[in-house]
Amino acid sequence: MADVTIIGAGVAGLFAAHELARRGLRPRLIDRNGPPGQHGCSWWAGGMLAPHCEGVTAEPIITRLGAEAAAAWAPITPVIHRGTLVVALDRDRAELTRFARRSTDHQTCAPGDLEPDLSHHRAGLFFPSEAHLDPRRALADLVAALAAQGIAIERAEATPEAIPGPVIDARGLAATLPGLRGVRGEMAVLHAPEITLTRPVRLLHPRHPLYIVPRAGGLFMLGATQIESTSRAPVTARSALELLSAAYALDPRFAEASVVEMGADLRPAFADNIPRVVLRGRVLHLNGLFRHGYLMAPLLARQAADYLIDRSKGELLHED
Repeated sequence: MADVTIIGAGVAGLFAAHELARRGLRPRLIDRNGPPGQHGCSWWAGGMLAPHCEGVTAEPIITRLGAEAAAAWAPITPVIHRGTLVVALDRDRAELTRFARRSTDHQTCAPGDLEPDLSHHRAGLFFPSEAHLDPRRALADLVAALAAQGIAIERAEATPEAIPGPVIDARGLAATLPGLRGVRGEMAVLHAPEITLTRPVRLLHPRHPLYIVPRAGGLFMLGATQIESTSRAPVTARSALELLSAAYALDPRFAEASVVEMGADLRPAFADNIPRVVLRGRVLHLNGLFRHGYLMAPLLARQAADYLIDRSKGELLHED
């Protein structure tokens, strides 16, 4: 018999199940769509564990607590510790100065010293403590780790009201929490085997900032737009042009890349864009991950486990 039921098998729900099992509780995991896939926004993520870069626009708590993410993921899936490189076109050098002023734990660098294929960029910032992972492999590795303990994902419709006992609701926007909104994000995957990058690269731009995350087999994930919209329509022509134009500006050889995939989904976010655990009666909601899903899911899972095991309340828990 399960000690707690988790609804939602995205990155938050899966990591919560993993953390509870690691600490001796038996979770039951339910998702109306079954295992992770294109139906969930976790599928479309970049997988950057970049608390210092995110801290340029996020609240300080994201930088402080997100610094623990890489260590939390390492026992589950490969984590690549190559840091983050931030560059800007010569005409946008002021953006690099602003980014440096608003961030911490970085050093100035010549981009070509770190990534020879980017030697045509003259100035950059290097964040050596940051890391990244392949999000789809991370989801698969979580599913496999749970399966090895006899914990499967049940494909079923479920709501917290219909389930007795403790419940963790990790359904994202489907949870319809007060104050939760959708933020549309669009991404692309390109195949460019002639380009070699070994770490995530952020190209600063006053209107169309871009990050590129290298994946195996000459693939590169381009992301991501950030639009205040509840539309789940396919990627728009405008967004595709912005993503591809920014990639071309980073390295003109991306003009010859093959477009392997494009996708869009809605990221759940609260007004302050800080992920949190919301306690409503006997239900713990893990929600509002915004663009910090892989960075903050381990922290939300740990806090949910802390509360269920000894009723301890950390700074990310809110009672409603």
